[in-house]
Amino acid sequence: MKRMFFITAFMVAVSCFVSAEVFNSRLTAEEAEKLNKGEVLIRNIGKMKKICVVEREETKKVIDTMKELDPNYTAEIIQVRPYKGNENLRELIKSALLNISDYAGIPYFSERKQKWYDLYDSATITEQFRSRNKLNIKADLEMDPFGVIKADIHVEENENYLYYDMVNLNTLRYHDRFNAVKANKMQSAITVFRDGDNWVLYAIGGVDTFKIFFLEERVEVSFINRIKSFCSYIFEKF
Repeated sequence: MKRMFFITAFMVAVSCFVSAEVFNSRLTAEEAEKLNKGEVLIRNIGKMKKICVVEREETKKVIDTMKELDPNYTAEIIQVRPYKGNENLRELIKSALLNISDYAGIPYFSERKQKWYDLYDSATITEQFRSRNKLNIKADLEMDPFGVIKADIHVEENENYLYYDMVNLNTLRYHDRFNAVKANKMQSAITVFRDGDNWVLYAIGGVDTFKIFFLEERVEVSFINRIKSFCSYIFEKF
């Protein structure tokens, strides 16, 4: 009886804003309420097995991308927005994601220093090419204290969803003192799709790196918070 009560309560909470086919039971009632209010929800989940989104056509590519990485630091960033009044939201988000030069200046709050910084000091496209509904961009993103990130960006779009992912192509060094993240080990992926009367904005980012006890917290804060800052900025921009 108690189990049935909690399942029913979850289904009621979820159905207020989006169909239960989008999220699983790992989404708590409190988290569902945040989404119901239109807030950006950030979940620090550690491993991929704790994701709260259901695998379906619109989310499969995001999930598969991150499962392949299998990060040991992972975060989900989610927002649900009404479709009515936001009919062109997907196009606006696509435009923001493709405007690489505007990545420079995205605000980032350093918890350790309790100060605001620019997430990227500079952002420059070095190469791009298109194939049908897919766009590939290579860019140099300068991020203190890790230097230039050689980023590989993919954007794909069809009638059902917008997909974006970004991965580092080079090893990232902390203040040029030691290797913090190897190439292809820091990745973020975003999908935007319509679910009934709502838009679902879903992102997941992760870093797969060695857990060194005296650096673990620093690595998690440095990289995961930067991924969260980027995704939250894009979601809240419009």
